[in-house]
Amino acid sequence: MLNKIIRSKETLIDFPCPNKNQILKLHIAYLRAMLKVGILGGGQLGRMLLQAAANYPVETHVLENDDNCPAAYLCRHFKKGNICDFDAVYNFGKGLDAITIEIENVNVEALEKLENEGVKVYPKPSVLRIIQNKILQKQYYSQHQIPTSPYAILNSKNEIAQSPQFLPGVQKLATGGYDGRGVQIIETITDAEEGFDEPSVLEKRIKIRKEIAQIVAIDQQGKTVLYPAVEMVFNKDLNQLDYQLCPADIPKEVLWKVEAIAVSVVRNFQSPGIFAVELFIDDNNEIFVNETAPRVHNSGHHTIEAHYSSQFDMLWRIILGYPLGNTKYILPSIMVNIIGSEQHSGNAEYSGLKDVLTIDNAFVHIYGKQQTKPGRKMGHVTILSAEKQDLIHKANKIKQALSVVAETR
Repeated sequence: MLNKIIRSKETLIDFPCPNKNQILKLHIAYLRAMLKVGILGGGQLGRMLLQAAANYPVETHVLENDDNCPAAYLCRHFKKGNICDFDAVYNFGKGLDAITIEIENVNVEALEKLENEGVKVYPKPSVLRIIQNKILQKQYYSQHQIPTSPYAILNSKNEIAQSPQFLPGVQKLATGGYDGRGVQIIETITDAEEGFDEPSVLEKRIKIRKEIAQIVAIDQQGKTVLYPAVEMVFNKDLNQLDYQLCPADIPKEVLWKVEAIAVSVVRNFQSPGIFAVELFIDDNNEIFVNETAPRVHNSGHHTIEAHYSSQFDMLWRIILGYPLGNTKYILPSIMVNIIGSEQHSGNAEYSGLKDVLTIDNAFVHIYGKQQTKPGRKMGHVTILSAEKQDLIHKANKIKQALSVVAETR
């Protein structure tokens, strides 16, 4: 057996160096000690989760219907399958220690069966049942005295005329909506004919002064930490996040109310995980919960560079049973979504990328999607600066310089 000699201060220490068989045994023991964790969905959120997983002893698995998805090449094991199919989800998860999601639209029945068989699910399937259905979600807020906009539950568009007190309003499909889809404005009863003719929620429209996202993390013992609230600015045409500022520019008294409401939303779920609570602030500084995402979220992408522990790092800490991370920001930040340009569909090309990469303290994330189409999320850029005006200036510069177009060659 070989001896390796190292110097510790002034003392020479001899210790045995393991041979190849010992190294192999140690490696096998290490692999066996790693938790096997699956992710349902292989989009950009799954990709960024996997990037954070590289820092931890975890064996990663991904289930997605597209083997060219952004997460396919970063996980240890990839399985092609439909995340909404019972058999696909159950067979994927039954050999794992834990499973999480990057999108709510998954098969909850399979997750319930897996949970009953000892697989830990983050968040719990009971949470997903509520979140997947906007009717149940609104009822959950009402049940727990969580402020939310007044609403009516509809079974068809004919019932819009029976709820004139909620107009002008926002109609949201009970299930299936995502990233602005399944949402439309109903100004007057005459617009009812254009409404969704299936189960939905009709919310009375609030005069919004600011839209805020509050990310809350809760570990397996119920300990809770909060990230600084962020201010979200939306693209009104696409009904999609355009950019966001952190920390949100709101009075302390309003921030305290935001935090208290968000914690109330999360604690009543009684589930470990990471949650993004989206809230409205009106002209009177009244606060209303809009929606909750029980997962890592677009409103937390800036945490990768701007915070000591990113939302992705935090979720792994929760799943693996490690201490919760530090949510404080290193510097204020702004995050700009990179989306597919109008009238461009096809193989993606990033025009102006080199110019953006010359900007100080700008961090570019390209999601690895091969195909672009109008409004599709293709990446994001996070900028760090102590000066708010510098953040806004650089964000506008990036929006003007960078575009995602279809290849012409």
